[in-house]
Amino acid sequence: MGDFKVFEEKFRALVNIHQKLFPQLEVDVESELQRYKNYAEEIKPMVCDTVFLMDSLLKEPGKRILVEGANATMLDIDFGTYPYVTSSNCSIGGVCTGLGVPPRSIGEVYGVVKAYTTRVGDGAFPTEQLNEIGDLLQSTGQEFGVTTKRRRRCGWLDVVLLKYVHMINGFSALAMTKLDILDIFDEIKIGVKYLVNGEPLASFPAHQDVLKEVEVEYVTMPGWKTSTIHARKFDELPVNAQKYVLKAQELIGIPIKWVGVGKSRDSIIKLF
Repeated sequence: MGDFKVFEEKFRALVNIHQKLFPQLEVDVESELQRYKNYAEEIKPMVCDTVFLMDSLLKEPGKRILVEGANATMLDIDFGTYPYVTSSNCSIGGVCTGLGVPPRSIGEVYGVVKAYTTRVGDGAFPTEQLNEIGDLLQSTGQEFGVTTKRRRRCGWLDVVLLKYVHMINGFSALAMTKLDILDIFDEIKIGVKYLVNGEPLASFPAHQDVLKEVEVEYVTMPGWKTSTIHARKFDELPVNAQKYVLKAQELIGIPIKWVGVGKSRDSIIKLF
């Protein structure tokens, strides 16, 4: 984006190295450089120092900034289930480290959580259901990794994990998605406590060796066995579905502001 001659020198050197490694490699260097020069001119107006940009927007009266996180908190390199994490801060701290936004400028913090728990890849997963229930959650919810396309592992809602995530992010409220996936179950469980050797843990364990040994204590809720996909108000949900949402809210200790009941943009119930 700066001096294109610098890019040109680096590109020519890179082609030279690869042609020595792979003698059959043919590259039309001049054509490629012209293509990248055109890209640079097209992209240049959209590139700036984002720290100054964010600062100016934060100071502009009436301006609101929405920051959306990528990946889940439990994949955070510092606070996630290490070593099964990503390479960045995908918790609320990423707003500061990734955008240069000062902490005191952060306003409302909304968490997004499914009505059940999922995970892609390896690592301990206490509420995972390696049975027909897990298969039903996976197939009904079409649970595949966005990037890897791997099947997501599925299990019951994990309150211990969510409380830990809340400690890190300090949520103002939650959006609970995919409640409709639970429409098919006779009963639904919520994991409320971790036990090791019969003794309850005070908090979410910091080490995988402990996490993989925990037993989960559940509360069991009756299912509703009725489709929720057409509900647009909370009182339009089946009574047992309402009880499930309110019970989850009580156990997690965070208000649930939205409930998702389908794939479309209007499949959202706003509670307050």
